[in-house]
Amino acid sequence: MFRRTFWFTTGVAAGVWATTKVNRKLKQLTPEHLAVTAANKAIEAGGRLKDRAVDFALEVRDNMAQREAELGDALGLSTPVDRELPPPRSYAVIENRNSPKYVEGPTPKPTYPTYPYNRNEDH
Repeated sequence: MFRRTFWFTTGVAAGVWATTKVNRKLKQLTPEHLAVTAANKAIEAGGRLKDRAVDFALEVRDNMAQREAELGDALGLSTPVDRELPPPRSYAVIENRNSPKYVEGPTPKPTYPTYPYNRNEDH
């Protein structure tokens, strides 16, 4: 009698276990569950791709800064710049010919370009 009860209970437990496994597998094969699974995997793949892209961009930025520093050293551009103003010049860039320094007599009248006709006269 004990053996029959043991095997009956073992059979019931195996049946419940098998039924539960089959029902879980059937739920995983429904179109809704397949769509959700595919969407989740796509989101995970997109996140990994984004992380790799960000890491790549940061690596490119670091290498670019390093290469710019190397080129600056090679071209002598990384030397410190003197921020002081240059000394004032002692001569004028444009000479003023009308200053008293150049005029010896009366101030000459300025000359204007001549036109082929007088604008005030009627022709």
